[in-house]
Amino acid sequence: MPVTGTTPRTTAGAPPRPRLTLVVLLAAQFMLAVDFSILNVALPVIGEGLGLTLSGLQWIATAFALCAAGFTLLFGRIADLFGRRRLFLGGLAVLAAASLAGGLASTPEVLIAARVFQGLATAAVTPAGLSLLTTSFPEGPLRRRALGLNGALMSAGFTTGAILGGVLTELLSWRWAFLVNVPVALAVLLVAPAILRESRETGRPSALDVPGAVTVTLALLSLTFGLTRAGDHGWGSATALVPLLAGGALLLLFHAVERRVATPLVPPAVLARRTVAWGNVAGLTAFLTETSLVFLLTLYLQDVLGFSPLAAGLTFGVLGLGTVLGGAAAPRIAGRVGTRATLLTGGLVQTAATVALLGLGDDRAWLWLLLPATFVGGVGNMLAIVAFMITATSGLPDHEQGLATGLATMTQQIGITMGTPVMAALATGAPLVLDGIRTAITANAALALLGTAMSALFLRPER
Repeated sequence: MPVTGTTPRTTAGAPPRPRLTLVVLLAAQFMLAVDFSILNVALPVIGEGLGLTLSGLQWIATAFALCAAGFTLLFGRIADLFGRRRLFLGGLAVLAAASLAGGLASTPEVLIAARVFQGLATAAVTPAGLSLLTTSFPEGPLRRRALGLNGALMSAGFTTGAILGGVLTELLSWRWAFLVNVPVALAVLLVAPAILRESRETGRPSALDVPGAVTVTLALLSLTFGLTRAGDHGWGSATALVPLLAGGALLLLFHAVERRVATPLVPPAVLARRTVAWGNVAGLTAFLTETSLVFLLTLYLQDVLGFSPLAAGLTFGVLGLGTVLGGAAAPRIAGRVGTRATLLTGGLVQTAATVALLGLGDDRAWLWLLLPATFVGGVGNMLAIVAFMITATSGLPDHEQGLATGLATMTQQIGITMGTPVMAALATGAPLVLDGIRTAITANAALALLGTAMSALFLRPER
């Protein structure tokens, strides 16, 4: 799609090798997805090893989430302006160093600093890697297949992280939850320069919208911090309300800034596209609901059924299998019936599977319901996620792919961050654990259905 007033993109290096390009990018994205959940099971052991209090343990997760969500849009735009491969490789180097520091940490301060840099690296590598993927494959069947594999491995990585964290912590040490990243990152860094091509604007890069970058980054940091505090202290606490209100005010300021600067960080014309705006709304509900459902089912398995952390993690292997199959099937389904129909089908399947979980009881015989419901829900959720990623990045020129994938990545990070505190507040509000979990599952299913309904109303069918 030609865009007036833009500078043409040039390519440096040899022609890309599609399969090797895909393998390199998927390996990096899978590793980043594992990082989101690999420490969850290990947190109590880390607290004992380093003498961390409960509030300190929460900061291990919060420090990562703040940086991963807060800086992703900024780094997505930097990738567009100054080179996607350059940012991808630089972010991987930071991730390897931060993971090594975390694995060798002997004090809480070093560990939390390592999590900060892991979050920053994730915010850089994820949008840069996704934009490299979308610009390496033309819009159509090849890109749909690549995004389907990426979505399947992302979701499988989130599930694998929960399992791997339990296995490494129980058999080796919590330190390996950090150290496992180092050889993978180094392997990608060794082969990526010969496989990936750089894409950048000719001549001098456009100026970065500094006021917009500052306001949106502060807004996302504030909102993410408020959401994590709400899960710990309640939605009515000052520690949650103040940053949430500040984040909302900063987003309004960001909108005003973008309407006035010459080179906005997020051009209003891009957000005006229905595919970008409503595609990201659909993605937000898909990530918010399924990742928070994993949290609710972890409570159910451990607090109601009495499973060990490792056994609970292994139970989610069924969900992981569903997401892999859903991600593999999604591109073919989207090619046959259209992306919008795939998105709606996935949302409805996920909603139905979540509603089925309301029948869970208080003994282990109910695994006959939990296992097939999570499998089917994983298939539906992955159909929705792949369709969201195709929708949110389609119809845009290559020089805006970093922005589009940055927005999509931000949606993913905010959804993952937002879901758990929302559902935790609902689940802990009832006298009985199982009653609270059922209340939260009801809200989860309602949100999944609402997201599907909005997609049906506001996304136009493809011609």
